[in-house]
Amino acid sequence: MIERGGPLEGATLEVDRSRGGLEVSRGGSRVLVMGCDRLTEQPQLAEALAEGETALLLVGTPPQQLETLALEHSALSLLPSDVPPEVLRIALDGLLERVDLRRNDADSIQQLARSQYERGELVEIARAITQERDIDRLLDLILEKSRYITGADAGSIYVVEDAEDGGRRLHFKHSQNDSISYEASEFVMPVDTESIAGTAVVNSEPINVADVYVVDADDSVPYGFDESFDERMGYRTVSMLAVPMISAEDEVIGVIQLINKKRDPSSKLTGEAAVAEQVVPFDGRCEELVAALAAQAGIALENALLYTEIRNIFEGFVRASVQAIEQRDPTTSGHSLRVSVLSCALAETLDRIDHGPYRGASFSVRDMQELKYAALLHDFGKIGVREEVLVKAKKLYPHEHDAIRMRVELAVRAAETDLLRDKLAAMERGAGQADLDAMQEAFDTRKGELLDAWAVIERANEPSVLSEGDFSRIVEVAELSYQDLEGAKHQLLTKSEVIALKITRGSLSPMEIDEIRSHVVHTYQFLTKIPWGKSMARIPEIARAHHEKLDGSGYPMGVKDVDIPLSSKVMTVADIYDALTASDRPYKKALAEDRALQILGFEVEDGHLDEELVRIFREAEVFKRVQ
Repeated sequence: MIERGGPLEGATLEVDRSRGGLEVSRGGSRVLVMGCDRLTEQPQLAEALAEGETALLLVGTPPQQLETLALEHSALSLLPSDVPPEVLRIALDGLLERVDLRRNDADSIQQLARSQYERGELVEIARAITQERDIDRLLDLILEKSRYITGADAGSIYVVEDAEDGGRRLHFKHSQNDSISYEASEFVMPVDTESIAGTAVVNSEPINVADVYVVDADDSVPYGFDESFDERMGYRTVSMLAVPMISAEDEVIGVIQLINKKRDPSSKLTGEAAVAEQVVPFDGRCEELVAALAAQAGIALENALLYTEIRNIFEGFVRASVQAIEQRDPTTSGHSLRVSVLSCALAETLDRIDHGPYRGASFSVRDMQELKYAALLHDFGKIGVREEVLVKAKKLYPHEHDAIRMRVELAVRAAETDLLRDKLAAMERGAGQADLDAMQEAFDTRKGELLDAWAVIERANEPSVLSEGDFSRIVEVAELSYQDLEGAKHQLLTKSEVIALKITRGSLSPMEIDEIRSHVVHTYQFLTKIPWGKSMARIPEIARAHHEKLDGSGYPMGVKDVDIPLSSKVMTVADIYDALTASDRPYKKALAEDRALQILGFEVEDGHLDEELVRIFREAEVFKRVQ
């Protein structure tokens, strides 16, 4: 040992036989002292200088090139052979300090590189977790990244929820383990200081435990460790780090719990020996890294929870809107939902097609969301259509039908009254039976005429295709007359009733058809008032085009094939199929599956529907998704 009190206090001196010199060391720094006459090869010098923890002191007369090198290299010094001991000690001390500086610089560079790497990782992690909106995937990602940056073998993640009693509870959501495989089930537990995760929530601070079994026996801390998992799975938990995730409002909304930091992150803890060799406590740097990640994770989780809440509110609004429409026409209940299911199922099928016209079709998650909501809301505009038109089952409205029936009954009663009055007057005049029979016959003819007219009206009122002769009979019936209670004379049918009964197809007049068709415009106007954002901006356009036809004969815009969005073409197929096969309605009977598919084929032949979409709908049996 070099004497105390001098410049080399704390240094040791050893013979370095491999290099033929002496080695002076202090801490981790070393100086190799060699005579110039012992220096025979340049590589030996380069080797010594290349070592970051070693400096070289040459004593004697060196070659000229070494003198030049000594002036350029801080880790190399040259001294003459007759240098005094004190100067030698000062030179050695100076070299040791230089090596210390080199080592500190190297450590600083390494730490800087490590810090830059960690910052880069945290930035990438932050970018990844802030882009994830699905809560389960987000939690899994947060746990995965937390384990990655700390070298943890396992971990769990909890979410703080409101409990039924008004308090809070911890909801165990996910776990990961590199060493063992097992099925984890979600569960809840109270937020209190009896568990490590609960204490992290209560105190809003990280908890770092070097050995959970030692802490479990320590009465000075309130929390303990549940050994049941280790016993059940044959695992050995040692070190643990629980870090709370805190929201922007400074509330703990979750906990990241990491288990067993490993020296080698790639190793498996397959036994007691591996655990003893590999597991170490989580150090301060781990706490800092996880705390930084947890800060980002807390904001990301809060955003995801808010996003889910907003999405649930929106879903509720959409379903309430659909229910409001369907309550106006109960016979169409479930139509919008079924159209949405069928449309999305057909789109998913298209997304997998690798041949044909739609082999390049692609429906992203956003595309599917747009289609789903557009299909759910495609008939919302019916709220702007008169309810009596929506549910009109016959050509005449119920009140019109009842009014005509009352007129016919009134006309029959009036004829009966006239018959009785005329018979009484004839009998007072002394008329014979022949005269009375003639009066009765005239009444019977009039009554038969009125009842026959009513039968014609009843037949004509059905929503079916009428023959030309039936139209003539409606005109004849319209010319019949009756007297009201005040004796005024009127035609049996009004002009509007005649127009309604002469409808050749269905039960709606041209004006009523236009009113029904206006629901698409109302839908579009309603949907454009909603701030859908970039992700679902096409919903109004998709919904508006679901009654367009490839040949341009559709409505409301009359656009042709290339101008109709693919999502709208998909929805059109689903909409027509469900309208054909839905349960019986007052104005139509439900069609069988094969008949409905046949009609879709007719629509293709007429140039209305996309042939390939109908083919895929049929062959992939998409229609069975709502059975």
